[in-house]
This record gives sequence, structure tokens and C-alpha cells, in this order.
Amino acid sequence: MDQEKNAVIQKLTPDELLDVIGVTPADNVEGIHTALPWKSKAIGNQVRSLFGYQRILNAVGKDIFTFGPLAMAASWQSALLETVLRPIKASARLAVGASRNPDAIADVNGWIYKSYSRLLYTLTGFFIKDGRFDREKARMICTTEKGRAYLINYMEEFSQLEHQYNNIGMTRLKAMKELLKCLLVLLTEEPFARGDLPFAQTDSNGNVIPSFEEYLRENYRRLENLHAENAFDIKEFSERKTGGELGCQAYEFVEGSELHRVRLRYYPIPQGIKPNGKIIYMVTPLINRPELFDLACDKSVVEALLKKGYMIYLVDHGNPGWEETELGLDFYGKTIPDLYIDLIKKRHPQNEIYIMGYCMGGTLILPYLARRAEERMAAGLPMDIRKIALMASPVKFDDGDSGHGPIRTLIRRDYDPYLMKELFGAVNIPPQIIEAGMNEIQPGVQYTVVLGFYGRAVSREAILDAAPFLFWLTRGTKFPIHCHIEWIQKIFLGNEIFEGKYALPSANPKFDGKPVNMKILKKAGVAIFDYRGSRDPIAPAGSCVASETWGQVNHGKIRLPKGPVNRTIEKNIGHIFVVSRKHLADYLKDVERFYRDEKPS
Repeated sequence: MDQEKNAVIQKLTPDELLDVIGVTPADNVEGIHTALPWKSKAIGNQVRSLFGYQRILNAVGKDIFTFGPLAMAASWQSALLETVLRPIKASARLAVGASRNPDAIADVNGWIYKSYSRLLYTLTGFFIKDGRFDREKARMICTTEKGRAYLINYMEEFSQLEHQYNNIGMTRLKAMKELLKCLLVLLTEEPFARGDLPFAQTDSNGNVIPSFEEYLRENYRRLENLHAENAFDIKEFSERKTGGELGCQAYEFVEGSELHRVRLRYYPIPQGIKPNGKIIYMVTPLINRPELFDLACDKSVVEALLKKGYMIYLVDHGNPGWEETELGLDFYGKTIPDLYIDLIKKRHPQNEIYIMGYCMGGTLILPYLARRAEERMAAGLPMDIRKIALMASPVKFDDGDSGHGPIRTLIRRDYDPYLMKELFGAVNIPPQIIEAGMNEIQPGVQYTVVLGFYGRAVSREAILDAAPFLFWLTRGTKFPIHCHIEWIQKIFLGNEIFEGKYALPSANPKFDGKPVNMKILKKAGVAIFDYRGSRDPIAPAGSCVASETWGQVNHGKIRLPKGPVNRTIEKNIGHIFVVSRKHLADYLKDVERFYRDEKPS
């Protein structure tokens, strides 16, 4: 009987194995250029409609001009509808409190990713011996009845997962399926009769270069490396490899800096390095962990600047809880920098302070500096912070030149502050909601990130090197809900900073609650350094124009009469360019020249 089962049969082809799975949502037969969570969107629209209807009923019931049966009917329907909406709100808030995705459909997708990666790991591992891919075992499995049944059983399991998937388009699962297809080619040692070879380089005629055999050898290494590190699931892998920790530089929290969950980090200069007398105050967005400035050794802005003798202070916003739900832009954009810069100046009264801001952090610190300049000049004091370096920090938000038109249209269509308050008012907006918005801005990013990681896996060092960034990317923080609503309404849609309408509080009654005069940055002698990317969809180059608008703008002059001059540097880079050693080195070189008043390269 065993001999019959192991009888030699015609060798399997990768197409035959793939046909077992069939056409699934992971194939993008629709040809969509981005990831489309259509089920989540459909359910989201239904929930939005229910809350919208309740809002109308509540308004009718409270209208002083509504009497009798109409008011009673509205109140009755509102109470009935509340019995439907209450468990929806409770479920969303409980999920966020437990650090889970409040979107149950997306949560199912997360389980599919984990299950799919386990199948990839176990199937690949069946053919790994002493860390190397066993080609003889693969040939035997592909040419026996028992082996055929083994592989088909696996394909059926992959099929079940793919058919349960809830997204279509250029998705994360599609990238994972590309790796599966690569594995099928390695098992059968045959190219697909239909479709391209994953990760293959081809010439103009579609021929694999340098050869199909070399393609096999390269991909054996790819699968061996991924299996050795169990790196098929980028989220699980990055968490395991980093141990949930990021950064390579030691720091301490400044005493007296804790305000709600926000704290100020101080990175002491390592022994043996001479201080240069300069301080850099670093500010990051509210939606990311601050370790973007200190991901890992040789990929750390903090590390590089410490070696140059700068003292580093960095704002750590923490992960907001219920007590931060009512905090707004005034708190994060005025109260915090007022306190922290005051603490720094008390610790180092003779040292000059520079600013470095990334993305939203830079956007919010600019009007703060303008308000600070207003307050100090009104008190007869000179401006005490006169250099700010911005990294991909947008300040112009319009439907035209800024490049933000598409996302502003999306916000107007989909963003409902009332719904946000009802769902997340007690727990803050979860990172998964922010991530969904980022996916809308960056078409196909889920696919490209995962496929790019697999593509570089031919080098085991590249796999390990990617772990800190992948952990940072997949572990966002909550966004204080009131602050988020203000960010969307005042900055993104209102364009208040650029149009001179953005107001901040002040201890000086003359300025308190009044719009900030951004033009005062020029009179105060503040120089602005803009570092922006031509491939940045989150902060398009057309929106990063602070250095061309305020401060010491250089209108064709070699040097302005007083102090340093603004600088604008645009590179062929994306939004998170510091994960590249080359791009990071270029940035550090240019920003140091700005801080030292040296001519740009």
C-alpha cells in the first residue's frame, strides 16, 4: 500500500498548485491600485448613518419649536436607536482599551495574516535541513502521490484563509501570496506558465536574468533567511526581534517634566565627546513613537548628533489615556513647549537652543515660536530660539499647490467629528484608525512595505536591519481625540497656520487667544530649514514651504543683513527617509551645516 502511495507520478507544476487555491481576494483581479477594505467601509458607512440619524433625532427632540407628536416620536426613536448604538460604542471603546483594532473586520484580517505566515513557515520548514533548502526532498514530494496530497492539503489551507480575507486590491495578503508563489516555484523548479515570477529580474523580452537557475538559488537564500528568523509576519517578527524596545541611546526623564503622560527625555553626551555648547530640542508627531529619531545604532539622528557634541532633549508624548481626551492643540502646541523650554533654560542658562521637528511636530512648533517671539519682543527681550530644522513638516493645506487636495477631499467626505466623539470620546483615537487614513494617502503601501521586506530578505542582515523600523511602523500610539478634531478642522481643513488665523493662548493679554503673527519670525531673526521629499505623499513638497514663507527668507541674496538665512532642500525621498542610512547621512550633513551657519553643499 505504501509503495502505491509513493509511486512516481507526473511532476507537479506551480500552476497546478496555485489552481487549488483558486481566485481569491488576494489576487487583485479587479486591478485596484490600492488596498480597499470594502467590508469595513460598508459597515462603517452603516454605522455612520445610524449615528447621523440619531443626531438628527436628538436635534428635533431638543428644538424649542417642535411640539407634540413630532417631538415625542423623535425622542422615542432616539431612545430605541440608542439600544442599538450602545453596544457598538462599548465594543469600540473596549477594543481600544485592550489595544485591539476596533474594526472587527480588520481584526479578522489580522488573524488571517498570522495564520498565513504560520503556514508559510511550516511549509518552508518542511524542506529546510541544517538551514539549507533541500532540493532533493522537494523533487521527491513533487513526484509522488503522497507528496502531491501533502502539498494539495497545504494549498487548501491557504485557500481557506484567502477566501476569508476581507480586503481587495494591493493588500498585505497579496504580498504574502507573492512569497507563497515564489515557494511553489522553488518546490517544483518550474516557472509559472501564467504570470510573472515573483522577485525576478527580467530583460526587455521577459526572460529571467541572469538565468532561471540563478533565480532559484537566490530565492532559496530568501526562504532560508526568512525561515531562520521566522520573519514571514512583519508585525510578529519585529516585536520579537526588538523585544518591544527601540532606540540605542541611553536617556533619562527630566524631573518636573511629567504633565499628563507627556515627559521630556534628556540624552546625555557620551563620555569622551566634547560638548559643543548647543542644545537641540526635538519634537515628533502625536501619532508615532518618538524613537523615529533613535531607531537603532547607525540609524539614529540622536546618536549622530550626540557624537557631534550636541545636548539632546526630546518630547515623549506617551500613549494618551482617558485623562488626555479633552486636551487640545493649545496643550500640545503651547503648554508643553513653554514648560519644557523653560526647564531646559534653567538647566543650561548659557547654552543656545535649536529646534528639530518632524512632520506634525514641526508643524505645531512653528506657530509656537512665532507666539514666543511676540511675547518676548513685547517684553523688550530678544528672541532666544533662532534656528529650527524641519523634516517633512507641512504648513500649507489647500486643494491646489500643496498636494493635500485628495486627502482633504477624503476628509470632507468621511471624517465625522461627532462619530469620533461617540466612538472614541473616552479612550482617544486608536492607531489603527490613523493607519487607515495613512493607507488612503499612500496607495498600495501595505503591499509595497511587505513585498519590499521580502524582496530584501535575500540578505539575512537586511531582515534584522528592518526589525526596528517595522516595529515602529506597526506600533503607533493613540491620538488625543479633542486634539485630533482640532488638528483636522483647524490645520488640515482650515489651513489656519498658513493663512494667519491660527490662535494660541498667552500669558500676555494682548496675545491671548489671538491669531499668531507668523511674519514676526522674520523680525525676530528666526531661520527655518526645510527638508522635504519629492516622493512624500504624507507631507508633499508643496506643503512644506515654511522656509519659503516666513523667517529669514533668502530672495536671491547670498546673505541676509542679520543672522543665518533660511534653507530649503528637496530630495528624491519619501516621508520616513531616516530609515535609510544614506538618506539619514545626507540629512545630517545638511542640517549640521545649517546649525553651524556653513554654506550648503
